[in-house]
Amino acid sequence: MTMHKAYTVAFYNIENLFDIKNDPLTNDDDFLPTSKKRWTKKRYENKLMKLGNVISKIGNENTEQSPSIIGLAEVENKTVLNDLVNHHALKNENYSYVHYDSMDERGIDVALLYQPKDFEVLNSETFSVYIENEAGLRDYTRDILLVTGILHSEKIHVIVNHWSSKREGDLETQYKRIAAANRVIYIINKLKSEDVSAKIIVMGDFNDNPDSTSVTLMENKCQLFNPFKTVWSFEKGSLNHNFNWNQFDQILFSINFFEVQNSQLTYESANVFNSKFLTQYHGKFKGQPFRTYVGKKYKGGYSDHFPVYIQLKT
Repeated sequence: MTMHKAYTVAFYNIENLFDIKNDPLTNDDDFLPTSKKRWTKKRYENKLMKLGNVISKIGNENTEQSPSIIGLAEVENKTVLNDLVNHHALKNENYSYVHYDSMDERGIDVALLYQPKDFEVLNSETFSVYIENEAGLRDYTRDILLVTGILHSEKIHVIVNHWSSKREGDLETQYKRIAAANRVIYIINKLKSEDVSAKIIVMGDFNDNPDSTSVTLMENKCQLFNPFKTVWSFEKGSLNHNFNWNQFDQILFSINFFEVQNSQLTYESANVFNSKFLTQYHGKFKGQPFRTYVGKKYKGGYSDHFPVYIQLKT
C-alpha cells in the first residue's frame, strides 16, 4: 500500500512587515520607533513570533507539517525575511526564500518561502506592472514574482501577486488590477509557449474578489480553476471590511492539477486558515482577523488578512 502525502501551498498577506530602520529610498516612515505608530524592536519581535506561529500551523491538520510553499505580501526587504525564517517560532522548519526589491512606492514586496526538502527552486524572475496615474506619470506598484521549481518530482510554476488596492475607490482603481491581470496572462502565455502542459499556480492578494472582472478575466483567459469562488461565503473570507467578508486572497491553478493519470500531484482542497487564535475574541469585531494596527493604534495582533491555502496530494 502506498502512503499518500499531502503538500500545503499557501499565501499570506502579513500586513506591513517592516524592520525598525529607516530606508531613505522608501516611504517606511510610519514604521520607525520615532513614528506615531511607535514601531519598536519589541513590537517587531512580537510580530515575527506571531507570524512564525501562524505559518508553522497553516494546513497542518492534514499534512502534519508546515506549508511546503508560502507566498507572502507586504514584506519590506530581505532583512525581515531573514529575521522571520530564523525566528525561533519558525527556525525548525528550515525555510528558504525568494525575494526581489520592487519599485513599489510604499517599499513593500512579495516573496516566496519554501522548504528545500519539498521544493527545489530552478529559476525565478520578476515582472513589473506598468500603470500610469491620472497625470500620465508612472505609478509604481508591486512586481509579480515567478518562481519555477520541482515539488515532489513535478515541475511547477508559482506566480505571486499583490495587486493595487482600492484606496481611491473600487471603480477608480479597477484599471490597475486589470493591468496586473493582463500581466499574469502574459506570463502564463509565455510559460505555455515553452511547455503546453505547464503546471501553474497563481496566488496573491488581488484586492478583488473571485467574481471581480480582473480575477475572472485571468481565470478565463488562462483556463485556471479558482477554488476560492466556493470557499468565500457570507460568513467566511480572508479579510473583513465594514462587516462584510472579502476574499481578496486567492490561489488559482491550471486545470491539469485535476489529472490523476501521468501526474505526481493532484488538487485536493482549498481553505481559509482562520483558526480562533488568529481572530479577535471579543467585542463587535469578534471573529475578524486580529490585526497588528488599526490606523495608528497598536493592537499587537497578526495581520488584517487570514492566510489561504490549497492542498495537493501525491
